[in-house]
Amino acid sequence: MTDTSDTRPADSAAQAPRRSRLHRLMRYLPLIAPVLLWAVPCVVLLHTGQHWPPSVTLAGTALFVLGLVGMPLAMVRGHGRRQQDRAAIVGDTLLGTGWVLFTWSVLLGVLPRLALTLAGVGESQDRARVATWAVLGVSAVLLAWGYAEARRVPRVRRLDVLLPRLGAGLDGTRVALITDTHYGPLDRARWSARVCETVNTLEADLVCHTGDIADGTAERRRAQVVPLGSVRATRARVYVTGNHEYYSEAQGWVDLMDELGWEPLRNRHLLLERGGDTLVVAGVDDVTAESSGLAGHGAHLAGALNGADPDLPVLLLAHQPKFVDRAAAAGIDLQLSGHTHGGQIWPFHHLVRIDQPVVAGLSRHGARTLLYTSRGTGFWGPPFRVFAPSEITLLVLRSPHPPTPS
Repeated sequence: MTDTSDTRPADSAAQAPRRSRLHRLMRYLPLIAPVLLWAVPCVVLLHTGQHWPPSVTLAGTALFVLGLVGMPLAMVRGHGRRQQDRAAIVGDTLLGTGWVLFTWSVLLGVLPRLALTLAGVGESQDRARVATWAVLGVSAVLLAWGYAEARRVPRVRRLDVLLPRLGAGLDGTRVALITDTHYGPLDRARWSARVCETVNTLEADLVCHTGDIADGTAERRRAQVVPLGSVRATRARVYVTGNHEYYSEAQGWVDLMDELGWEPLRNRHLLLERGGDTLVVAGVDDVTAESSGLAGHGAHLAGALNGADPDLPVLLLAHQPKFVDRAAAAGIDLQLSGHTHGGQIWPFHHLVRIDQPVVAGLSRHGARTLLYTSRGTGFWGPPFRVFAPSEITLLVLRSPHPPTPS
């Protein structure tokens, strides 16, 4: 567990300029990323001493150019105003493929050659070709494995979470968390049903969905989402919006989840009572709601806690981990989030850390607040998960004063 409670203000101030520079760089990423993703592997695999036959070099270069041109065009048609699912599948798959090829071209091509150059060792044609085949082989294996990981029903991750203010009557409360299902261009209705079957085996008191249900409107993705209506909980099923809902008529998603029997916690709370003790279960809209222009939507923690006894422990649902700054300031006991996907395709988690304080797992913030960040149940965009497995999470809440056996 990561403890951030000892972070010094001076350290935060020193990091602020670095974060500002990184954010400015991120603005230009959509322009330079496609060129880097396809140009670097093209040069490393075809034009650095391999001396392939001209026909191989020409055909390979043509494929990389096709990827460079085709990927952004397909993504615009798939995720832009036209919302063409087939184009989205092609563009997303090319994006994931390009990222893996780029990563391993750097790790197995650029860096070894740089080391040889610095050591004054010449590079032969044979070594250059071995590097090429190594990059292609590793990339092919990771893409095949990553596709299987993305499409499988997530494994269940179980952990106990000690909450000092939790009453003895609530000791052992079972909280199931799913998030970032991202139903989208690839029809995953059967996968959705199997996920819900797995959740039902956990016999949870509370089942939470912390947003990013789907990409597209509720009407368009309804068939994939309907199985969520079969999820069982002994006390409640609760849901908060993610940023992707605000790309696709968020109110429609709130209405659909309500129709399926889930409680949309839109800046409000409910009480979970057991054994004479009470837990406040609160939720807020995603932080992007504030700039969405959608009337009545926005992340308002004060509104979510309005009327709640301040002496009671609070479980907060907030889609993005970075909301934990506000949660810690308010003395929240436990925040549940998603959004990061754990990076989804290694080593993308390093870029995620530019925007979020935590990528995955349980962490401490301030004097009281714990944050659990899920790696997500589904995937966004590229149908791959590499070194960032999906998860269904079961958190068992523990009291420091468990009930005495009768």
